[in-house]
Amino acid sequence: MTIDERIELSETRIFKAVFPNTTNHYGTLFGGTALQLMDEASFICATRFSRKRMVTISSDKIDFDKSIPEGSIIELVARVIKVGTTSCKIKVDIFTERMYSNERELAVTGHFTFVAINEYKSPVPVV
Repeated sequence: MTIDERIELSETRIFKAVFPNTTNHYGTLFGGTALQLMDEASFICATRFSRKRMVTISSDKIDFDKSIPEGSIIELVARVIKVGTTSCKIKVDIFTERMYSNERELAVTGHFTFVAINEYKSPVPVV
């Protein structure tokens, strides 16, 4: 299987509803909750890409462009954008949708880097 085929097959999409227990006093999704969801989606994507043990080594350039209100549906889309020798970089976008309309917009974007490791926690080739 080629790298491009692996990238296509590893794209990960997760949908969530934004409930009151995940929002701040402004009624919008906590930034930390968004980061946790993004790290989880990027981990799944990296693991599906490499099929090896993967660990987060970096999160980079997280842009919170739009707030995500309580009662929204969010979609996280994670995709491999760069492949190194022992690492890969994942871009995660969070799209927000109004629960009862077709409005959809990009709210948050971030990049996460993962390293493939062996059972001794030493880096190994990612593919």
